Formats: sequence, structure tokens, C-alpha cells
Amino acid sequence: MKCTCTAILLTLVTATTRADNIEALQSVGPAAAGAAAAREASAELINEGSKNLLPLLKAFKGSSVLATNWLRSTFEAIADAEIKAGRSLPKDELVAFVKSTQESPAARRLAYEWLLKRSPQLEDTLIPEMLLDPSPEFRRDAVTRLINKAKSLQGEAATATYRKAMTGAVHEDQVKTIAKALRSAGEEVDIQKHFGFLAAWKIIGPFDNKDMQGFPVEYPPEKSVDLDAEYDGQLGKVKWGEVETDNDFGMVDIARQIENYKGSVMYATTTFESDKEQSAEIRLGTPNAWKLWVNGELVFGREEYHRGTSMDQYRVPVKLQSGPNTILLKICQNEQDQDWAQRYQFQLRVCDNTGSAVN
Repeated sequence: MKCTCTAILLTLVTATTRADNIEALQSVGPAAAGAAAAREASAELINEGSKNLLPLLKAFKGSSVLATNWLRSTFEAIADAEIKAGRSLPKDELVAFVKSTQESPAARRLAYEWLLKRSPQLEDTLIPEMLLDPSPEFRRDAVTRLINKAKSLQGEAATATYRKAMTGAVHEDQVKTIAKALRSAGEEVDIQKHFGFLAAWKIIGPFDNKDMQGFPVEYPPEKSVDLDAEYDGQLGKVKWGEVETDNDFGMVDIARQIENYKGSVMYATTTFESDKEQSAEIRLGTPNAWKLWVNGELVFGREEYHRGTSMDQYRVPVKLQSGPNTILLKICQNEQDQDWAQRYQFQLRVCDNTGSAVN
């Protein structure tokens, strides 16, 4: 009886220690806070071997970037030691983890990449099922396979395969490749709709931004979006007008479609209809300084000019209400006269965290 109790106690102590050690990895903070405890915990977890692989992966969910780095390095040290010792990783458990879309995408990817080291054929069984996976990386792999397959086909078979690939595509380069192939086959492709770009806006300005003084100024549209109002602007009275773009990637070009007012502020607003209350991301690309409001709440801004731009340059998590949501964008141009500093434009879309358009 004494031996049994001792064994139970040792089991409990071991389990408690493992949980404490993982918590120590999750507790690291900026400026090396908790790093000493994390090093000690990591060493113990590594010493205990493969039984800690899954708990480490599960701990990714909800952990900070710093903590994730500790979890990842500890996982990799254990996995590497197991493989060098000629032992197998817990394949069935790791495959099940990779398939679980409720787990951290980064952790699922880490498990997948280590599985491939011993079982590269798993790519052929796992990836084809991931066309609509919450992880953009897995989606990309699935889309790549379909694009490559379509290139080997002819006629309707190729077109059908490209269509299927488009359903999961969330990366700009892949969508461009697929759209080019489909359009060449006579298919209509609405890239704006696919990505969720907002193309029709009301716009007002210019307001003053000489010497870049306008970014913090609370001009009237920031206080209330009144589409019938008239205000004193930089060059006289200003009223809301309409601007729309047919650019595939939703680019509204103020400089070309209206005027490149140097040292100015413009405001653009539109309404996004959400079929339910939901979390979403607003993704923005612009070379100009900007602020963004959703339903009257300032959600983000960045005072930076002409450092380059790209699709999805900024990702802002937002909470959408069911029904109409008012989006207001403040976009600022400075007075630089170099050729590369003349763009006055933005593209904005509403999507989920995978990059798929939301309704």
C-alpha cells in the first residue's frame, strides 16, 4: 500500500511539475522578464522527452509571441533529440493535432513540419483537405497543389481545377495567377469581391495638412459623419462627393481620380453591411498617413508617409455589429516633391483572420 501511494504521489508531482514548467514558458515577458525560470523549465521539459510534445503545442493557443518562441524552441529540442536517438515522434497524436482546426495555426504548422521529416508522404494526405483551413499557410499549400494540377490539365478540367483553387486562395500572388488563367479561359473573375475590397466611397476635402500639422487635428468629419454637411476646407468650402474604383485590388487613387492636394487631409467613408455581429479584420494598404474609425470609434492610425505600400500592409482587428457599420478613413498627404512621394491612395478590405472576405 505504501509503494502504491508513493507511486501515485510521484505521478502527481511529475504532472504538476510539467504544468508549472509550461506555465513558466508562457510567463516570459519583455526585457527578459521570467527568462531565468523559463530556461530552467525548458531544460526540465526537454529532459522529460516526448511526452511533453503535445502539451507544448497546446500551450501555443493564447500565448504571447515571446512565450511562443520558448514553446517552439523547447518543442524542437525535444523532437530533434527523439529523432537523433532513433525514436519515433507520436505520429498519430501529432497528425490529429495538425487536423484540429481549433488549435493554434502556428503550433499545427510546427507539428506538420516535424512530421514531414520522417513521413513526407503525409503531405499528400493532409494538404488536399486544407483548402479552406483557418491557417493561411495550409491554404496556400493546398492552393499551390491545385494550381500545379490545373497547369497539367487542358480545357474544362483545367478551368474547373482553377475554380476550385480560387475558393481557398487568400494570397495576392496566387489569386493573380488563378484569375489570369480563368480570364484566359473566358471566365469572369471578381477579385474585388473575392478579397472583400470596398470600392464605393464618399469623400471630402482637402483640409489643411501643411507642414504635416493636420494628422492630430480633429476636423469636423471626425466628430460626426454628416453627408449633407458643408465645411471650411483648405481651399474653400468642401462637401462630400463620390469616388469609386474598378481596380481589381480596390485601389482608390485620390491623386488621379480627384487631385494630388499637397499638404492635405481627405476623409473617405463607406458603409459595410454585416449579416451578423462578428469579429473581423480591416486590412489597409496606403503610402500615406492615416486614421481609421469604425462606428465612431478610432481603432488605429499611423503617421508615416511614403515608406512603401502593399496589399494588407496594415491589419486592424475590429468588432462588426449586425447590419450597417460606418467606416471612416482619414488619409493625409505631405508636401514632399520627389517622384516617389506623389502617391495619394488607399485600398481597404474587410475579411476574417485567414484573409477571406466576410459578409
